[in-house]
Amino acid sequence: MRTLCSSTLIGEVLLVLFAALVAMRSTDVSTGAIWAVSGVAMVLCVLLCGMLSRPGAVAIGWALQLGLIASGFILPTMFGLGAVFAGLWWCSVHYGRKIDTIKAERAAQAA
Repeated sequence: MRTLCSSTLIGEVLLVLFAALVAMRSTDVSTGAIWAVSGVAMVLCVLLCGMLSRPGAVAIGWALQLGLIASGFILPTMFGLGAVFAGLWWCSVHYGRKIDTIKAERAAQAA
């Protein structure tokens, strides 16, 4: 699960970076506010990559997905892109857990 979720989170870092650049030019929100919020989101994504094995990390990831969708109120394109990444997050968690289960079963059979 860690690999799939980490890949999604790194993709989100790039998405937030590019969205911040677009928002700087196309909204009335101050540049400092855009970079403060975007910077926190990007750092949270990277830190979450290392915390995925801890309890509550998936829930924090879901909160991050909601924040990404909510950023559509500033940059309307983010409603769609946030929904796409929320779907990717769901797939990463769902199928990542299935893969982990299969790996554990195979390791138990081998032992």
